Amino acid sequence: MKENRYDDQTFFDKYSQMARSQKGLAGAGEWPELEKLLPDFSGKRVLDLGCGYGWHCRYALDHGAAYVLGTDLSQRMLEQARARHGGPGIEYRQAAMEDLQFPEGSFDAVISSLAFHYVRDFQPLAERIGRWLVPGGSFVFSVEHPVFTACGSQDWYYDENGNILHFPVDNYYLEGRRDAVFLGERVVKYHRTLTSYLDTLLQSGFTLRRLVEPKPPEELMDLPGMRDELRRPMMLLIAAEKR
Repeated sequence: MKENRYDDQTFFDKYSQMARSQKGLAGAGEWPELEKLLPDFSGKRVLDLGCGYGWHCRYALDHGAAYVLGTDLSQRMLEQARARHGGPGIEYRQAAMEDLQFPEGSFDAVISSLAFHYVRDFQPLAERIGRWLVPGGSFVFSVEHPVFTACGSQDWYYDENGNILHFPVDNYYLEGRRDAVFLGERVVKYHRTLTSYLDTLLQSGFTLRRLVEPKPPEELMDLPGMRDELRRPMMLLIAAEKR
């Protein structure tokens, strides 16, 4: 299933109010740790899958990339990307990442931010990414953590006074579709275990370099609800290299 909620006007308006939409990389709590995993982009050909507003495309170009291709299913996202981060060296293309086709060795690095949990079948995509990369090429991505995606509600359990009790983790080994709620709107996501993410990469010709479960940065701790983010992991960051 290739659901495109980001072209729904109501959903997109809500997304545009998020800190990461307004402040870019500085508004993304995982960015300080994700940046550490990124390769040297100097002279590299870079593919960004699910590029959104194009923040990571611009970062790669500003750090020496020779060419950056950002792809996204959402036309509204790409309109923002072209307006904010267009220009020489960056190309944007509307496409579902599952439908993309490139010759072998087309890219030196592939990156993706919080997009793969919208993809039903990760294994065939990982295999294609492996073919698109040159030997030694970098594959760095972030996803919602399997602890966060396991139970479709993706919300805390509360007591009768509205205080947080705990975060539910259920049906962890039952992979597949989850009818989640994001920004108060229904969104289809896909849950897979930590084993599935890592073993798929290993079976697809990658070597794991780093794995990070990022905590919120200290400078964001004063934001409402941020300290509660220390109670369970929300994101998973993975850096791999094509063997």
